Amino acid sequence: MKKIYNISSYALAIVVILMISAGCTNSLNNTKKNNMSNRILLSGTPLCSSVLQSRAITAENQKGEKGQGGKEMDGRKGLPCLWNLKKDQVYTFADIEGPGMIRHIWITVQNTGPLKMRNLILRFYWDDQETPSVEVPLSDFFGISHGRTVPYESAFITMPEGRGFNCYFPMPFAKRAKLTVCNETGKDVGMFFYQVDYTVGDEVDKECPYFHAQFRRDLNTTLKEDYVILDGVKGKGRYLGVNFGLVDRFAGKNVWWGEGEVKMYIDGDTDYPTICGTGAEDYFGSGWGLINQFATKELGAPIIDGKYVSCYRFHVRDPIYFNEDIKVTIQQLGNDGRIESADPNGPLSEFIKKGEYKKEHESGNFERVDDVCSTVYWYQTLPTIPFGKFPDKALRSAGIVKKDEKEKEVNSY
Repeated sequence: MKKIYNISSYALAIVVILMISAGCTNSLNNTKKNNMSNRILLSGTPLCSSVLQSRAITAENQKGEKGQGGKEMDGRKGLPCLWNLKKDQVYTFADIEGPGMIRHIWITVQNTGPLKMRNLILRFYWDDQETPSVEVPLSDFFGISHGRTVPYESAFITMPEGRGFNCYFPMPFAKRAKLTVCNETGKDVGMFFYQVDYTVGDEVDKECPYFHAQFRRDLNTTLKEDYVILDGVKGKGRYLGVNFGLVDRFAGKNVWWGEGEVKMYIDGDTDYPTICGTGAEDYFGSGWGLINQFATKELGAPIIDGKYVSCYRFHVRDPIYFNEDIKVTIQQLGNDGRIESADPNGPLSEFIKKGEYKKEHESGNFERVDDVCSTVYWYQTLPTIPFGKFPDKALRSAGIVKKDEKEKEVNSY
């Protein structure tokens, strides 16, 4: 599918997020240290700088040291990757002294399959905190649910050919950045390629919000209890967006899953939110259901495939700020196209019997139980409050491999 993008709006989006907080003065516009000509920006970065230094970490230069890259095998590509990421291994692929800012991360692995992608876990730590500020499976971090890989592009994440994983989230740090991958697949997974592009010399003060990302999954949501995308956040910052996934157990029953509203409780909201949307497909930028796959810079649905749905939304030009706390939820509401309740002996009988369908009002909408997952992205000032229990392998992996994918999964190691 051919896509055409407005380069001007894309550049503006990147500039906006790079200047995510006045508290994070990262030398991009520091006129005391850069002359006036360097105030011209190219996608949010100066044309030249005497302050910022460019570095990159790969297997060929694991400390990102100046003039020390590519020394293996007399400089003839002797160590392009970690040759084998072993079972249960925690591999630190970047450990950087600050102050600085990670600008781009690229990762690829040998072959892909849903169980492999869902059980390679990224954890990022800022400024010597013991708790991770990022804790997400590999492909979910790069914007696609259910351990899948598809070609797509958004404002911050790209997956060219579904094989290379790139992110451009600005990730400032004052003291230290530590990036790890943990192999929780139960098997050795072979080659792990990576590159972390960053700058050092950025000014990062105590008011600077830091990048965060968290993965959640609930196999069986509770009727009338909204699924929580984000909570437990204390500090100042910005909700950036979410990658949301659904395994639709009602698929093929001629009902719609996405009537649920996205709600944002900001700075002390309790019973009712400050921001309340009008439906799932509306939040992800479409309307009247999600019928076809699409991907734009700030919103999209890269997967609409039977019961598997994966959508994303980034708030770039429509920022969501908070100064104390934030909670983001989405309702599990469907629509069956009829005012009265479904026939208990009809096509939805199995869901009625299991307590997965309930209609309390004369409306097409009904309460439903769903299998949903999410990866949420946000910025906040430190410290990071420890996340809840990370979903275990069984929870992460349940129901994500199709029958026709089992052979591919076996061959992905």
